[in-house]
Amino acid sequence: MEELFQNVLTQVAEQFSRAFKINELKTEVSNRLAMLEKRVELEGMKVVEIDKCRNDIRNLREEMISRNHRYCSFLEDNKKLTPRRDVPSYPKYMLSQQTIEALKKPAFDVWLWEPNEVRSMLSCLEHMYHDLGLVKDFNINPITLKRWLLCIHDNYRNNPFHNFRHCFCVTQMMYSMICLCSLQEKFTQVDILILMTAAVCHDLDHPGYNNTYQVNARTELAVRYNDLSPLENHHCAVAFQIFSQPDCNIFSHFDPEAFKQIRQGTITLILATDMARHGEILDSFKQKVDIFDYTDEEHVTCLKMVLIKCCDISNEVRPMEVAEPWVDCLLEEYFMQSDREKTEGLPVAPFMDREKVTKPTAQIGFIKFVLIPMFETVMKLFPQIEEAMVQPLRESRDRYEELKQIDDAMNEVQKKKSENLTIGGKKNGLINGSEMTRAAMTTKRNRVIYSP
Repeated sequence: MEELFQNVLTQVAEQFSRAFKINELKTEVSNRLAMLEKRVELEGMKVVEIDKCRNDIRNLREEMISRNHRYCSFLEDNKKLTPRRDVPSYPKYMLSQQTIEALKKPAFDVWLWEPNEVRSMLSCLEHMYHDLGLVKDFNINPITLKRWLLCIHDNYRNNPFHNFRHCFCVTQMMYSMICLCSLQEKFTQVDILILMTAAVCHDLDHPGYNNTYQVNARTELAVRYNDLSPLENHHCAVAFQIFSQPDCNIFSHFDPEAFKQIRQGTITLILATDMARHGEILDSFKQKVDIFDYTDEEHVTCLKMVLIKCCDISNEVRPMEVAEPWVDCLLEEYFMQSDREKTEGLPVAPFMDREKVTKPTAQIGFIKFVLIPMFETVMKLFPQIEEAMVQPLRESRDRYEELKQIDDAMNEVQKKKSENLTIGGKKNGLINGSEMTRAAMTTKRNRVIYSP
């Protein structure tokens, strides 16, 4: 009995021991599971963080590539700067007598040709250099002239506004002013060559984003040129990098001193196209215009600066059907910039904001306070431009003021409609949130009627 009792006690003790071990095992397993769950959670967080880091790195790489493509130096792009050696074989575009005569007038239609009809614009530019006697007087090789113009074309980007057609437009206006104002009777041929060449080169490799953006975004160009007219300095640098190619150097027959004069004159004019200097340049010209002296080099340089400024912003001088598409192009480029500025958290100029600007508001102030005062000052020296250039500006101003009045009236009607809807909704409880949203959207559409 005693042995049996001992056996029972032993078995009971073993069962209790086993039960305790099971509990310990359960506790250990639970602890291990908790640790594993925590570890999995931490690892999962690490994976999320790693993915986030990867996305950030990818976005940064894309941004760097984008900026490099947009702001990289032309010096790294040897393809564009390589002159075309097959120029003599391309078929010459024959200009009609009507086109040749029209080229001399400010009203010339620069939209005559499609963008792919580059040959026609190049032939017109070539004709201008021949017609002004520049090719003959400076012994410019006609084949080199062709190669240079092709290389110029290749170094204008496909922007909505600052593109090769704009280059042609500005150069044609310069040519028409030389003819209209008989500048060859007052300037030397070197001055005429500088005026034409600066017009051709004045916006080379323009990235489509203005100086304000360059400075605020701290781009490569802004850093390189210390925030001082970064785009205009860049245009000059591209121009003379092209001239450094022997096959594109239309100045190859100039001695070093003459070339230095051409280079300095061209740089001075291109830098003058920075609108940040508009007031300074125009004020200087106003001080000289009443006592203007063509034998005074400072007076002549100041006049040339004003002339290229006039040509650079002369679209409203042209007939409405020619000028208005340029406004659309300019607003499209402005909106591209302001959208990017909003994305990057940079300041946005109101005249570039698609939410705030319309065609009339964009043009009225510019015509009244920039264009007309400048052209009227030039008119003191050249009264003949009043009919061909100043009067069209006044008509353009009047037309846009009429458009603004129509816009204001439409906006006022829409505002009253919205107010009536709001009052009616409060009284009757009939206007819900979605209807209010539609009313707001309608008002917004009427306001930004010209966004691309």
